[in-house]
Amino acid sequence: MGTLSGMTGFARVTGEAAWGGWAWEAKSVNGRSLDVRVNVPPGAEALEREVKAMAAARFNRGSLQVGLRIELAASGATAVINEALLADLAQAARKVSGRELSSEAIATLMAVKGVVDAGATSTRDVMDEAAIALLTAAAGEALDGLAEGRRAEGASLAVLLGDLLNEMERLTGVAETFAGTQPDLIRAKLTKQLEDLDREGRVDAERYAAEVALSAAKADVREELDRLAAHIKTGRELLKAGSPAGRKLDFLAQELNREANTLCSKSLSLDLTNAGLGLKGVIDQFKEQSANVE
Repeated sequence: MGTLSGMTGFARVTGEAAWGGWAWEAKSVNGRSLDVRVNVPPGAEALEREVKAMAAARFNRGSLQVGLRIELAASGATAVINEALLADLAQAARKVSGRELSSEAIATLMAVKGVVDAGATSTRDVMDEAAIALLTAAAGEALDGLAEGRRAEGASLAVLLGDLLNEMERLTGVAETFAGTQPDLIRAKLTKQLEDLDREGRVDAERYAAEVALSAAKADVREELDRLAAHIKTGRELLKAGSPAGRKLDFLAQELNREANTLCSKSLSLDLTNAGLGLKGVIDQFKEQSANVE
């Protein structure tokens, strides 16, 4: 027996490393196909492809948003000054200006790239192979948590869809009971029409019997009832097989609705019509909930 999954879920995984803390958040909503959007900080672009590949291996449908937040740890190390580079720059500046440098000029030289190393100041500075490997594994944990949440939704949907199939089966049985009265209703209807139009009795009895038989055949709903029963059985099999089943369930709902419409159009009694309308209402609910299935 397979597991049915929904398409709505959320998961969050956090952790810390020497360079700071991080948090992956993964959430998904309904979607006709799989759409994965990944948001990562600068320097972590390599994670995007990995995350999309892992998502494709776990999910078939849904609109996913996966984001990474990083908070760099405050550096406790003392800034390191490249004194040799600063001396070269100062000497060149004195040669050009012809005088000693002011404190403002020295501060300007210290702002030159490479003169002062203040440690990691952006995510680009910490995204080495080890950090990428750590964050890739954590992204997998977040996607696993999201998949678990979607399976929890799927378990609830399986119960709800199963109950709706049971109600369809009950209403199909009710319709079958009233369907047996269709021939008598056809005969009564045609007899009344004949009495109103042919008061002199000129219509041949055999022609009348043939017309009754033809009309009864057109009003026969046994085929629709048989197909409804077959579709209900298929629906239970799809729920039992598990995801991916959403597209198949959506198509099945269309077929169920087609049979219910035909049943109502052929109906000659209020009771059968009400049973058909009841079926249509339940099928609409089935279709609506099927849209949540992966």
